Amino acid sequence: MADILSQQERSALMARIKGKDTKPEMLVRRGLFRKGYRFRLHRQVGLSRPDIVLGPRKVAIFIHGCFWHQHDRCRHYRLPKSNIEFWRGKLSKNSLRDRQNVEALHRAGWRVALIWECGARDPDLIEELSGWIDRTQSFFVASEAGGLRSVELIDNLELPPTEK
Repeated sequence: MADILSQQERSALMARIKGKDTKPEMLVRRGLFRKGYRFRLHRQVGLSRPDIVLGPRKVAIFIHGCFWHQHDRCRHYRLPKSNIEFWRGKLSKNSLRDRQNVEALHRAGWRVALIWECGARDPDLIEELSGWIDRTQSFFVASEAGGLRSVELIDNLELPPTEK
């Protein structure tokens, strides 16, 4: 199916997509604040800038957009049909950077929560996330792929392979 927008219109539209203060991020931030958690936003931790940082607890929370971070099996992620090589390269670099950031944080003793855009609206998410913050598992992953809700509390995170 051909794009209904011209290349210039599509470029302008994509350029307006925010990297901070997105709706999924705001939902998670509001929920954590209501539960009494205080945190810093986009604070530099090593080489990365997690969306939410609970410094004293050494917890880093990333809220990933399903498209921009290649959420496999998610209805929000579909490789664009135009300019395919550009998008493959860009999105693969995002995935590689995500993997490096998570691994570096984990090696530095941080616990990492990865919340996908599709899982951020889950009404039980904040309850489960706050429970995880108070436990010892290293990773928390929330998503909803293929209509199936998924929350994982795990010690070793297998990130999706980068698309080549």
